[in-house]
Amino acid sequence: MIQIICKSEAYTYNVYHIVKAFFPSEEVIGRVEEKASHYVMVQLPDAEEIVIGNIDKNTEVFSKPVYEELPQAGEGKDLKYRIDVRLYHELKRITGRTLAWGILTGVRPTKIAMEKAEEGWTKEQFVPWFQQDCLVSRKKAELSWEIARREQALLQSLDCEEGYSLYIGIPFCPTVCTYCSFSSGALADWADRVEDYLAALTKELIYIAEKSVKKRLNTIYIGGGTPTTLTASQLERLLECIDTHFSREYLLEYTVEAGRPDSITIDKLEVLRKHGITRLSVNPQSMQQKTLDTIGRKHRVEEVPEAFCLARRMGFDNINMDLIAGLPGEDAKDMEDTLRQIRELSPDSLTVHSLAIKRAAKMEWADLKTDADKISRTLSEMIRMSSDAASQMGMTPYYLYRQKNIAGNFENVGYAKVDKAGIYNILIMEEKQSIIAAGAGASTKIVLKEPIPVPGSKKRKMTHLIRVENVKAIDAYIDRIDEMIERKGEWLWR
Repeated sequence: MIQIICKSEAYTYNVYHIVKAFFPSEEVIGRVEEKASHYVMVQLPDAEEIVIGNIDKNTEVFSKPVYEELPQAGEGKDLKYRIDVRLYHELKRITGRTLAWGILTGVRPTKIAMEKAEEGWTKEQFVPWFQQDCLVSRKKAELSWEIARREQALLQSLDCEEGYSLYIGIPFCPTVCTYCSFSSGALADWADRVEDYLAALTKELIYIAEKSVKKRLNTIYIGGGTPTTLTASQLERLLECIDTHFSREYLLEYTVEAGRPDSITIDKLEVLRKHGITRLSVNPQSMQQKTLDTIGRKHRVEEVPEAFCLARRMGFDNINMDLIAGLPGEDAKDMEDTLRQIRELSPDSLTVHSLAIKRAAKMEWADLKTDADKISRTLSEMIRMSSDAASQMGMTPYYLYRQKNIAGNFENVGYAKVDKAGIYNILIMEEKQSIIAAGAGASTKIVLKEPIPVPGSKKRKMTHLIRVENVKAIDAYIDRIDEMIERKGEWLWR
């Protein structure tokens, strides 16, 4: 166990996640002691302590120059930043390891690259700055820039002022994977509430449509959970509701995350084709049967190509597949075999996730039965292999994001062939357009274009987000649907 004591609550978030990135399998607990003589104290499992204090934020970076590279990297930065940098270097010294993403704890590193690109920076300016400022590796700095520039080009087709995107959540799955922390439940446990859920969901959708009639709908994404756990007739009713109440005049992309191959049938695919779905996901996560059994996915590996080829035969020409690197018991050879099978199918896009284990998941880091160094080495190799495989299939990286408690402090990357990139995926990361979300656990993000003051600065920023959350529990969403609608009413298109 690792203990953290911070002088202020303001330091705890970053400190926790930097420590957790170096020690993913350790329990980390912390508390705030405002009278502490130090800013941060970290007690490691071997009783070694890191004590950070005597940082003078008004003069030098640190009162005692411990590392040569620190003063330049921290010039002009605030105290919290300086604490993060000091902590990183101490953990680097103790463990002998570095983190690919340095001191970054946020999930959207490409937003930083996007902002600099919009300011007119060049790659030659951005890459060394990002390396120095956030201590990221050169490879990750270059990847961030490449993806940000590609996102810029794709976003030009969108109306970010008058346009919006629609997310619809179906929180049911055939089974719940052990690594999953989403607000979803096994279909068998909720079979008697599915109709109630759909009734609540369509009520919310009709409200959104009425309020958004003067706006331009650019993308629709039906996710979950696994939307294709619904029966064909249930899917028909949901999609008919969308067709009836939302205009397609400006629609650029319509995605359904079919996900589990054992939930995909001919009659369901016929419904999706009938209603003009343009993008589909068939997500194996792994093509190793031993892994599927371990993580609680109750389908056979053979069902993946069966479902994929069925969708192809029925005319779906934009199919995504998801993989997870670092699943329990897998090594680089397993990933190599999985990628071989994926290449044979030749999907139009591929999303490669690094395993992230959150508190709500059944799985724990201890279940991986390996140390942080081995996790990092294995994941690094898997990510390299995935990038190579994507390139061999004619794909380039088009979006990237990170998650809390992600294995090896790596990232999730989406690759796509020409004109097959998922527009919604870019929007959810870059937050350039409002996304109105319906369903249990759905999070609406409304982009407001108005000047607001920046705390501690004379500047004012022109864009900020309003988040409106729906309750996560399925039964609470059903019972409180009028409240969910009322929450949106205050902010929907002010």
